[in-house]
Amino acid sequence: MSILSYANEQSSEQTSARPPWLTQSWLEPRFVVITLAAIALSLLSERLGWPGWLTTTFNILSYVTGGVFGLKGALESLRERKLDVDLLMILAALGAAVVDQWHEGAMLLFLFSLSNVLQDYAIGRSRQAIRSLMKLYPAEAKVRRDGTVQALKIEKIRAGDVVLIEPGERIPVDGLVINGRSAVDQAPITGESMPVEKSSGDKVFAGTLNGQGALDVQATQSAQDTTLARIIKMVEEAQDSKAPTERFLDRFEQIYAKLILGGVGLFIIIPPALGLVDFESNFYRAMVLMTVASPCALVISTPASFISAIAAAARSGVLFKGGAYLEGLAGIKAVTFDKTGTLTVGRPVVTDVVSCCELCENDLLSVAAAVESRSEHPLAKAIVRAAEERSLPVGDVDDFKAEMGLGVVARVDGKTVHLGNIKFLEQRGHMPERLSAVYARLEAEGKSVIGVVREDYCRDCGGCDQAGGQNDWMGVVAMADQIRPEAAGIVRALHERGLRVAMLTGDNPRVARSIADQLGIDAVYAQLLPEDKVRVLKQIQDETGPVAMVGDGVNDAPALATAAVGVAMGAAGTDVALETADVVLMGDKLELIPYALKLSRKARRVVWQNIGFAIAVIIVLILSAFFINLPLPLGVLGHEGSTVIVVLNGLISLLVWPEIRRRRGAPLA
Repeated sequence: MSILSYANEQSSEQTSARPPWLTQSWLEPRFVVITLAAIALSLLSERLGWPGWLTTTFNILSYVTGGVFGLKGALESLRERKLDVDLLMILAALGAAVVDQWHEGAMLLFLFSLSNVLQDYAIGRSRQAIRSLMKLYPAEAKVRRDGTVQALKIEKIRAGDVVLIEPGERIPVDGLVINGRSAVDQAPITGESMPVEKSSGDKVFAGTLNGQGALDVQATQSAQDTTLARIIKMVEEAQDSKAPTERFLDRFEQIYAKLILGGVGLFIIIPPALGLVDFESNFYRAMVLMTVASPCALVISTPASFISAIAAAARSGVLFKGGAYLEGLAGIKAVTFDKTGTLTVGRPVVTDVVSCCELCENDLLSVAAAVESRSEHPLAKAIVRAAEERSLPVGDVDDFKAEMGLGVVARVDGKTVHLGNIKFLEQRGHMPERLSAVYARLEAEGKSVIGVVREDYCRDCGGCDQAGGQNDWMGVVAMADQIRPEAAGIVRALHERGLRVAMLTGDNPRVARSIADQLGIDAVYAQLLPEDKVRVLKQIQDETGPVAMVGDGVNDAPALATAAVGVAMGAAGTDVALETADVVLMGDKLELIPYALKLSRKARRVVWQNIGFAIAVIIVLILSAFFINLPLPLGVLGHEGSTVIVVLNGLISLLVWPEIRRRRGAPLA
């Protein structure tokens, strides 16, 4: 299927689909409520002596609403020549009805349906993630073809076409710049925190956002083969790669169902055939066996525990998309972080203002802010914010002229000011030695540095020994993406739990290493495209075992989907990252990661406690049915009692007690 026609096809499918109130996802939760109500009314009818037909109606209603979707699943499995727990539950309920134990059979169906409804919340929404990715594609683009400029749908763009990109437009194809200069925001694809200057010969990616300059881009491939299209494909493939676990569970269901059905069938036939017991009493015993062997407590023990843990996590700001991911987080051996927007704030701020004259830093920042007030560049906004924070005056700006990719020239309060990169400014005069040393240090720290030169500055200032001239250096301003204050503590907490910590980023190695050194991160992988992140993540998983990936951008989506557990930053995360991830940190609180790890490990322990208990009860009840003629009411009581116990164990251990601690102000992790 064409990637670019995907959204249209999905839209047509939705148009022709049945109304939402006729789908299983809408009906099943409501049927669960109806089933419970029908059971209660049937019991009330018997107790109050209502007409028998009314009691029978309630019983039949509870069976229909409680078993319709289980029967549907069982029939679908039978058509594929498979046996599963759905079939076992239906037969157990029917067996209870045959021996006139309608209420017990209906309760089995109710609990089984309830577990299915709970598990529905864990269903991933990869299709919505794909549709979110599609939003990065513009609907059409201007293409120069056959000597004319045409507006074409992007699926019609071919390799070799020249696409005209206006300021502020999103780039529709991968290609090479053949004319023009502009700063391009590549964060959606590479994760780079700062816009990257692009000029003739530079490569650009589909889905990135052009800045203030105009670009002519020659497409190197069709829109179906862009980096963004590959991201979409990798998300789909990574989602599918989790299917083997589901296939294992399917095989377990089939084996269990075959063993129970085969055992009950033999029990019905062999004893009467050998003359050991009459058929009627033996059939009753077989129905007891079918009932007590039904795996309701076993089936509900896992989702009940995980749902309790998921609810507790949600109250603390962690959203798990299913029990499988909660359990998966308990087994991770390493955590990998995206940098921009995850370990860092994702917005440049002014870190250093160094004036040629140590007494004139505020003058320098005020002049720089005046010039940059006319620009929409992220670095310009950072300078303006810094001046506002210091309550500095901003002068009048005239004759503003941008030198694309180099800097700007303007007149501030009647004086000509040049602002921009150092090479551009050194054309006006060499940088003073003091500033040169500072510039080298700031560059080594991975910061973005701009210089400011103002006409007659040294003569007017008089605060240093620099010789005056027509254009004099005021100083330099450094900016960087800021590390989150809590990031270092989170890395330490992960190390204390025996986990390896790595950072994957599209930024340059110098910036990446600087941040990693400050945080104590074990390994750094820089200048990574989305496919590179997936490759590195797989490499780490081969070396250490299951890995959790923490990110927030579109470029992180393939890695989030590939990781054993993908963790997205909630408030700042892009739609596709939130949809692709298995865990979402609401409010972007990194400190919730250690809490989520602790909760997941506790949930896994509780689940195995419940599974062990449920299996033990089933074994005891089966043995009792064989050797002490266990009555059906006692069998149902033992069966349902074990179900209640495992649910309460999960509820109290993972939801009630943590909630009490939370209200008392106990620390999360």
